[in-house]
Amino acid sequence: MTDTIALVDDDRNILTSVTVALETEGFRVRTYPDGEKALQALTAKPADLAVLDIKMPRMDGVEVLRRLRETTDMPVIFLTSKGDEVDELLGLKMGADDYIGKPFSQRLLIERIRAVLRRSRARDGAAADSADDDQEMRRGQLVLDPARHKVTWKEADVVLTVTEFLILQTLAQRPGHVKSRDQLMDAAYSDDIYVDDRTIDSHIKRLRKKFRGVDPDFAAIETLYGVGYRYNED
Repeated sequence: MTDTIALVDDDRNILTSVTVALETEGFRVRTYPDGEKALQALTAKPADLAVLDIKMPRMDGVEVLRRLRETTDMPVIFLTSKGDEVDELLGLKMGADDYIGKPFSQRLLIERIRAVLRRSRARDGAAADSADDDQEMRRGQLVLDPARHKVTWKEADVVLTVTEFLILQTLAQRPGHVKSRDQLMDAAYSDDIYVDDRTIDSHIKRLRKKFRGVDPDFAAIETLYGVGYRYNED
């Protein structure tokens, strides 16, 4: 089945070049030069995934995402400019699934699109195949709900991307046990996607920042230098 990607950006050069790259890889592409047109079209007919520029005239990507989440759980990747406060922008009730900063490699964007699509479908398929996968995971003050992709800490919502959720879920499955960076990569990325150790470190840094946004004393994710990370249950 051919996936349809909605590409929303006010930069026509990006629309043209990325469309060519995606179509070469076998995707169908629908392009929109502003948020209002994208919202109207995607509300009526969602794509398999949307790539949204954050900063656009008339309606920015954050507002487009907020309104889309009222009618669809379509995966979304944000395009961000250098210096954007990404964590704050993703701290919406229904955040984006991933983001990539400008300027970006078209190859990297394509890999991120494929990874998000695979993880989203794997999550949806697992939920449909087994009721056990829908069960909440409670670890001290942490509650993870895979069925709703919802995380709370001390009853406060913490909005995570798909990748961040999978990393946290892997750590929390066995509190006190160390997970290497390779193990976290295997949990969060497909086999054909290469990421280095620093990518996992960056995800952990963002996870801590998001949790400390609701609890400045959050310290449940511990670094074991040269070994990996572990989740410590209170």
